[in-house]
Amino acid sequence: MVHAFIMVKTGAGESEQLLGPVRDLETVTEAHIVAGAYDIIAEVDADEVYEVLKAASSGIQGLQGVTDTKTYIAMDD
Repeated sequence: MVHAFIMVKTGAGESEQLLGPVRDLETVTEAHIVAGAYDIIAEVDADEVYEVLKAASSGIQGLQGVTDTKTYIAMDD
């Protein structure tokens, strides 16, 4: 199992309307609006690293209003 965190930047004022679609992605287990350099943090669980990358690139980056993502793979169990 691969556990990861995807940090999401959105356009101004778009975080609230993007939270639902991010949460609806199959591999996303949790997602929260946060204050700081990024607007949303999504927690992802997948069988393979490829599935995490697919969630970030096809899933989250494919949503209109997303301007940038950064993915962190957890190294602990």
